[in-house]
Amino acid sequence: MILRPTHSRVIMPAAITGRDSTARYSAMRGPTAAWRAAFVVDREPRRRCDRHYRRLERAVLESYIGETAREIFRMARVFITGSADGLGKMAAELLIEQGHKVVLHARSAARAEETRKKVGGAEHIVVGDLSNIAETKSVADLVNRLGWFDAVIHNAGIGYREPKLVKTVDGLPQLFAVNTLAPYLLTALITMPKRLVYLSSGMHYGAGSHLDDMLWEKRRWNGSQAYAETKFQDVLLAFAVARLFPEVKSNSLEPGWVPTKMGGAEAPDDIDKAHRTQVWLATSDQPAAAVSGRYFFHQKLRDPDPATKDVERQDLLLDLCRKVSGIALSAT
Repeated sequence: MILRPTHSRVIMPAAITGRDSTARYSAMRGPTAAWRAAFVVDREPRRRCDRHYRRLERAVLESYIGETAREIFRMARVFITGSADGLGKMAAELLIEQGHKVVLHARSAARAEETRKKVGGAEHIVVGDLSNIAETKSVADLVNRLGWFDAVIHNAGIGYREPKLVKTVDGLPQLFAVNTLAPYLLTALITMPKRLVYLSSGMHYGAGSHLDDMLWEKRRWNGSQAYAETKFQDVLLAFAVARLFPEVKSNSLEPGWVPTKMGGAEAPDDIDKAHRTQVWLATSDQPAAAVSGRYFFHQKLRDPDPATKDVERQDLLLDLCRKVSGIALSAT
């Protein structure tokens, strides 16, 4: 591919051509803006490898006009928790492939190093154990130091095969700490993005009857039930955020039962569809994705458990998270 500036010939990137190209291109102020964004492209390599062409085209344009390129290409900056493997890693790879800027998260420095080798093109990798309140707060601080994000995907989670109750250093059930409290804390502490995406599960249906014992202090442990309850709580949290922050698009989804490390090899659903909805909700300008307080499955609206829309239940969850963490989530 050959790229060179020219005063006489301007080839506009495909993303800024079309009916509204004039309005978008006018964002590049200054008499030399057109020249600075102009380049001649050998089109043959594009036919051979369109994906690499688009990536290089974005890089060249951004080097000339900085943040304006993100607006032109509608590039987003996205933080994904639990992105060292599984669906988080798959979502990160798809976002990077689409030209978005992605910050990953890993539980430990060792996993971060492994992830760095596996996922090329990530902007940064933030390290922190989300079962630990102090480390979760540190993750939020590190993310804020990196600047503002367009979207946060709350992907991190542990599964339903917990044979016994495991307590964290903070004295909380590990399932609750990672699956529920961590996304609550990160939502409260990270500078609010435009979009928030919370991963739930089809197991959340019918799992909202024990909000008086979310920490399993009164019942005999059941790992599958505990997991289902945290996924119910994730939908509660997404809907509570949508209610409290109307300027933010906050949604939840179920990726399906897919053959990941968590889902197991016997899982029957299509792994290729499992990560696409969260990417779509985080970045798409399609009207169907530009909503809030909704629940999705494979980019289609799905009715959640009706109890997740109960404001009193949402507030019960927020109150408990505030009490155990000392951090409040409020619009004021």
